[in-house]
Amino acid sequence: MPIIIRSAVLAALCLVSGIAASAQEAVAKGHQLFVWAGDRAEADKDFIAVIDADPASPTYGKLLASAATDQTSNNPHHTEYWMPASGKLFANDHNAGRTMVIDLTDPLHPKQVAAFGNLAGYAMPHSFLRLPDGNVLASFQYAAQGEHMGHDVMAMSGTSGGIVEITEAGTAVRAASNADPAFDKEGLLPYSLAVLPEIDRVLVTNSPMGDDYLLTSNTYQIFRLSDLKLLGTHRLDPGPSLNGHVSPEEARVAADGSVYIQTLSCGVQRVTGIDTPRPVAKLVHQFTGSWCGVPSIVGKYFIQSVPAIHGFVVLDISNGEKVREVSRLIIDDKYNSHWTGWDPVTRRLVITSGNEGDRTYLLKLDEATGQLSIDEAFCDADGQVGFSFDARAWPHGFTGSAMAHGAVFTR
Repeated sequence: MPIIIRSAVLAALCLVSGIAASAQEAVAKGHQLFVWAGDRAEADKDFIAVIDADPASPTYGKLLASAATDQTSNNPHHTEYWMPASGKLFANDHNAGRTMVIDLTDPLHPKQVAAFGNLAGYAMPHSFLRLPDGNVLASFQYAAQGEHMGHDVMAMSGTSGGIVEITEAGTAVRAASNADPAFDKEGLLPYSLAVLPEIDRVLVTNSPMGDDYLLTSNTYQIFRLSDLKLLGTHRLDPGPSLNGHVSPEEARVAADGSVYIQTLSCGVQRVTGIDTPRPVAKLVHQFTGSWCGVPSIVGKYFIQSVPAIHGFVVLDISNGEKVREVSRLIIDDKYNSHWTGWDPVTRRLVITSGNEGDRTYLLKLDEATGQLSIDEAFCDADGQVGFSFDARAWPHGFTGSAMAHGAVFTR
């Protein structure tokens, strides 16, 4: 039987303290969590929030700094999933069709160092994965229509997009279309990627950010990494409910080289044979409800945000042919679980939600049993467990409530 934990999320006895000037240097050399956020009222700018993520620090869970970008908040969305070695993080405002590159090498003084919109004939970037040389490979949902960008302009503007390799200066190196004549009547809108340099492959999922082709998107594509040649478009497994393949989103590489794909219909697809002409996708699990969000793989565990239960489910994927649920954590009766991001340094998972009032938490994972629990020592200045993005004065000058999305830790 899987372990089910319902969190009370009560106030903890947290030390509430400021950061003395003498502690600034120690904090800067510590361990931080960076959360990509924006003005919920869409009047001020997108910004990066810097939170102390060192469990040994007296200011653990407290806000250390924040810095605005030049982008007025529209829909601050995905960052990279893991902090790159360079410390320069890609962060996207999806509805605006713009991506900012933020230098986080000095964690208490973040700064925007580049930005881009349409690139190499493609628009609406969504996900960003690092290549072995440090460049980024990004999925772009549409072929660009001139210089126009932004979701309202691009929606229903085409049936395919592409992938683009990008430098940290925000310039395109090479690009490839994902258009496939055999699928020209349905949407092939690139959503996320899995980069597999060991076998010279890239797996791309197709799922729209809008309602266009939402219910009919059920494909993934394989590209050759060395020249970005499209090798094939393949359908996912609908499973017994006939909807486990709808809108494939996040792709994650497991220890055995297979790729697990989360679908918006809360399916988990396992793709094998990626370096062969005929890869195979199999629905190995389907969670309750729909609108499942960003998963993480930690060792033998696949951790999935499941909004229908207002929490998270952990699967043991050590046997890819027989995936099984081992635990679930319910935050409360309203929490809109969405983003997850793993910290290999402190062995914790960050979670964010798009709902106003939902806090950002750090979760502990028992790597022997797969059980999740809220880290109750991670507290904000109000003494409550978790970090609040509701009305507050932010260090960069903005006062108000923010919507948080992507979150990553220092290396």
